[in-house]
Amino acid sequence: MESSNRLGDIEITDPQAMRALAHPVRLAILERLQRHGPATATQLSPDVGATPSVTSWHLRHLAGFGLVRDAEPGPDRRQRRWEAVARGFRFEAPEDPHDEEGAAAARILSRELFLRSGDLPNRWAAEVEPVLEPAWRGRAGVAHTRVVVSADELGAIEDAMERVLAPYVTRDEADRPAGGRGVRLLRYVLPEAAGDRTGAEDPAGGTP
Repeated sequence: MESSNRLGDIEITDPQAMRALAHPVRLAILERLQRHGPATATQLSPDVGATPSVTSWHLRHLAGFGLVRDAEPGPDRRQRRWEAVARGFRFEAPEDPHDEEGAAAARILSRELFLRSGDLPNRWAAEVEPVLEPAWRGRAGVAHTRVVVSADELGAIEDAMERVLAPYVTRDEADRPAGGRGVRLLRYVLPEAAGDRTGAEDPAGGTP
């Protein structure tokens, strides 16, 4: 089942682009631009753990694959400003079993993303959760649900999730409610191996 890309993400299909993005500094750059908007290499440097010159090199590399582009000049027109081409990105491992290059590139990028996001829940629990207001703390949490589905059904589930999220992701900043704040929704979709047992004795379950 093909994704409808309701969130307006840039779709990465080129294995070389996947490999280019599978780098901690480049992922940090792209995340920073997507979250906070246009910036110069000098402004990005402290947040991405690289010098301005190295950050500039990574920006040009990302631009070569169409992931970032020049933004409108700021007050200092001598400083080159960059912006992300989309608010998010997505990629998929190729379905063609003979496309070893694409499969390897998707695997490398997936692993880098897992490494990058793996510690987020721990940092949130240690640094953010203790200072949240009760209303926000009550809405936070983790869901761990197992289902037995076909590949097409899994695609339908993901599409339904995006259908719910899309109006909130794509709306203009002026339409956001007063008191709104950023919320990370981490979705791990982890199909089990073909040899795993999926009988009725191991039903889907949920953990709040």
